[in-house]
Amino acid sequence: MHEEKVIAIIAAYNEADRIAATINAVKQISGIDRILVVDDGSIDGTGDVAERAGAEVLRLSTNIGKGKAIQQAIPKINEDIVLFLDGDLGDCASEAVKILKPILSGEADMAIADFPKAQKAGGLGFAKGLGRWGIRRFTGVVMNEPLSGQRAVRSKYIKGLRLESGYGVEVGMSIDILRGGCHVVEVPVNMTHRETGRDFWGFVHRGRQFLDIIRVVIRRLPYSAS
Repeated sequence: MHEEKVIAIIAAYNEADRIAATINAVKQISGIDRILVVDDGSIDGTGDVAERAGAEVLRLSTNIGKGKAIQQAIPKINEDIVLFLDGDLGDCASEAVKILKPILSGEADMAIADFPKAQKAGGLGFAKGLGRWGIRRFTGVVMNEPLSGQRAVRSKYIKGLRLESGYGVEVGMSIDILRGGCHVVEVPVNMTHRETGRDFWGFVHRGRQFLDIIRVVIRRLPYSAS
């Protein structure tokens, strides 16, 4: 029987203070064959820290955004299953074992991490609500965490995708994979990452998220009736 191989792809931009902890936590997960960090034009030595922690590093000369950074890694995938993680998870990245299990067991084709409630007040839910609406509009599937970047998926669903460049990458990925016949589950995890609060930059971040998700929805309107 073929033993399925797993690659963990970690997109990181200026995460030198957390990337080693994230990598070390992923190493604790049984069955991970490769850890590939995509250093998205970091200027703080993220790539060097990741290499010292034992990860393979794909270095990008300029910052091109998470979706396009991940796109650069797709041709390097030879494994059966891809585990996508953010670079700022730190020690809690070991919780990713929970989203890997449904894929290895055959329960699902993609599993998405369902985070606990944020520890501090964030936005007003517009970006998440729009993402949830967009996924339901195009696929009929209702998701609790449409924006979660922590997900495990069979690589065959990823290799033909053209990922979005901005903050809408997860929504676009979910829509396109679901339309490809992928069975998706959401899995509760005890993960945390950097949170944005209700300050100026927090609202700027969420505003960009909202606009990027609108672009994802608009680009998929031509096939909405198919």
